[in-house]
Amino acid sequence: MLELYLDLLSAPCRAVYIFARKNGIPFEFQFVDLLKGHHHSKEYIEINPLRKLPSLKDGKFILSESVAILFYLCRKYSAPSHWYPPDLHTRALVDEFLAWQHTGIQLPMNRMLWIKLLIPKITGEEVPAEKTERTLEEVDNSLHLFEEKFLQDRQFITGDHISLADLVALVEMMQPMGANHNVFTSSKLAEWRMRVELSIGSGLFSEAHDRLVRLAEWDCSALNPSVKERICEFLQKPK
Repeated sequence: MLELYLDLLSAPCRAVYIFARKNGIPFEFQFVDLLKGHHHSKEYIEINPLRKLPSLKDGKFILSESVAILFYLCRKYSAPSHWYPPDLHTRALVDEFLAWQHTGIQLPMNRMLWIKLLIPKITGEEVPAEKTERTLEEVDNSLHLFEEKFLQDRQFITGDHISLADLVALVEMMQPMGANHNVFTSSKLAEWRMRVELSIGSGLFSEAHDRLVRLAEWDCSALNPSVKERICEFLQKPK
């Protein structure tokens, strides 16, 4: 059976998990605990030397990178065409967003989670206000670009139907919710979020994000001291 190596704290893992579950793709969930550093274990490095999640194992075939995995699942299991439309221009819109989102959405959303929750929780110190404000500006700018460039006046990124682009965008924008920071403050973005969530199914969407929204309850006392040292070094970097 298909194996997916995942931790649903990771937005790319949530995208793969939701897509597989939504489309009835049978798979074996292999949990790799990011908080315990299991992605650096010898066993996992044999699966993915990049030490990243998610990973897919299909028999002897192994694949990393969430976008590549989503494309693979689309093709192998003949997913409904709205996920990755065959029309040249419509598919290009999906490709365009997926190429941009790594730096345009993923980085600022992850940074917000670290600054608002993980760094203070691990170090016991608040992040300097300047770093927090700069990150808030990056997040706001990314969301503005998303609305104006990618969503525009459409129901979804490609038009009237959900695609891989919407799925990936939404799970990435949910990342700050782990720190109880809501980025869906504009009516346009909030309405788009509701449409995507309903298209996925609210139950599945909630299940996929349960580990993230409970992140504040995490006991970090057992964290490897070297990780704490690296975070402290980050805080001491020049602004």
